[in-house]
Amino acid sequence: MTLTQAPPQLGTAARAVDVWKVYGRDEAKVAALRGVSVELRRGEFTAIMGPSGSGKSTLMHCLAGLDAVTSGDVYIGDTKVTGLRDRALTQLRRDHVGFVFQQFNLLPTLSARENILLPLSIAGSKPDQAWFDRVVDTVGLRDRLGHRPSQLSGGQQQRVACARALVARPEVVFADEPTGNLDSRSGAEVLGFLRSSVRDIGQTIIMVTHDPNAARHADRVIFLADGEIRLELRDPTADSVLDTMKRLDAAARA
Repeated sequence: MTLTQAPPQLGTAARAVDVWKVYGRDEAKVAALRGVSVELRRGEFTAIMGPSGSGKSTLMHCLAGLDAVTSGDVYIGDTKVTGLRDRALTQLRRDHVGFVFQQFNLLPTLSARENILLPLSIAGSKPDQAWFDRVVDTVGLRDRLGHRPSQLSGGQQQRVACARALVARPEVVFADEPTGNLDSRSGAEVLGFLRSSVRDIGQTIIMVTHDPNAARHADRVIFLADGEIRLELRDPTADSVLDTMKRLDAAARA
């Protein structure tokens, strides 16, 4: 099946163009996204933040092709996601997108190695051994590859999930609250890994988070409120993220 191609956008891993996402009808209608346009650059770590109900998870799900938009267009690389049939969409997500969720979603009967290689096994593809070794070394779990999830800490399990997302060399990795179920030390390990995957192997990461300490690992933070992009920060610190969130909260109350 032929995938619709957009005009080339040098350096863009994913983008949304005037995207609306509306749930319900008539009096029950709620607009989760209101005309959002944004470009996510290749080789960057972008955090998406906002209060509960701001539309941050909805935006990520639409960008990743997990949820259909009501209007507007979404692209991953040069491929137009909007309007793809199920088979082509599944192929696109399998070959070009990696996912890391709050729940680790590891298969308990498989070793760490087998969990990491699972997407390639499902696709019937053989791993590139050099790339696998590089990802595993970036994760820092080479001595745990033979262990099952029950034999790993929460942080180690999440790093296995991160490696699984990277092993197929996706265009972009979407991470939805990846440290939400971890203690502070394990969370720092996972964020350090995500940061190093951008720095060392040029991966593109788009992460939804509510935590300023997590967002400070990003190159760029995008702030949503009421389904719209309100502000963004480059080279954030935990303090600058927290101050921006406070300003947005104050504006909302006003």
